[in-house]
Amino acid sequence: MAQSTKPISPLRQRMLDDMRMRKLSPRTQTQYVRAVANFTRFLARSPDTADAEDLRRFQLHLVEQGVSTTTINATITGLKMFFDVTLDRPEVMKKMRHIYEPRKIPEILSTEEVTRLLQAAGGLKYQAALGVAYGAGLRASEVVHLKVSDIDSERMILRVEQGKGKRDRHAMLSPGLLKILRAWWRDGRAQHKLLPGGWLFPGQNPVDPLSTRQLNRAFHFARNAAEIDKRVSLHSLRHAFATHLLEKHEDIRIIQVLLGHKKLENTARYTQVATNLLREVRGPLEYLDIRPPG
Repeated sequence: MAQSTKPISPLRQRMLDDMRMRKLSPRTQTQYVRAVANFTRFLARSPDTADAEDLRRFQLHLVEQGVSTTTINATITGLKMFFDVTLDRPEVMKKMRHIYEPRKIPEILSTEEVTRLLQAAGGLKYQAALGVAYGAGLRASEVVHLKVSDIDSERMILRVEQGKGKRDRHAMLSPGLLKILRAWWRDGRAQHKLLPGGWLFPGQNPVDPLSTRQLNRAFHFARNAAEIDKRVSLHSLRHAFATHLLEKHEDIRIIQVLLGHKKLENTARYTQVATNLLREVRGPLEYLDIRPPG
């Protein structure tokens, strides 16, 4: 029996067309459509009939439901696309406000903890993938979309294509990381998991890349196996990469390039967690000759 497909409304199709015209990523398109769908359910009528007060009530509803700041801001961005572009009614968004979220200092894994975590990874593929996240400072999406051809062992670099912001860049490839990747390459080839010109970290079907969800699961498996109690995520390996380089006195502008940051201020926040640097600084009191009273 043929599976029925629910027809797409003209309004949603127009929004999809608007997003494709702007070459938004499939993930972004999905998030924006979800934002409008959630608003439509709240409104209980077609979203193109909404006014500014309806949107204000919707944001208040999200806050009262305990929705995270990140999700609320993403929802507002999706609705802004819909009302500003698709409906050409920017005035409707005038009562919607993005919420400022204070940046928290990330908890940093020590070099000893990273070592334990990588040793506890379940198999060579995951050890290599997590090794890239730490050893090259790559984001999860960048790790899983690497291809075998992106490894340039002559120039000792990794080519990152269409990273965050749809920008290409080069990441560092240290001798230690290359050694781990070669071990995985030999094992993957022997098991016929690596296809010629294919993904460096394939999924269950070698035609597809490993998903970020699978890589996240591998990280948390390794973290638990290594008995690490810190509240850390897969992205913490990228934080550790930057922090450990700073503690080794690497130039912050070089680290900025390696991370793919557009603004130096995004990289500079790691100076707040580079504890080795703080311990090396002499406090101003050390330069004074203070004697105890009496």
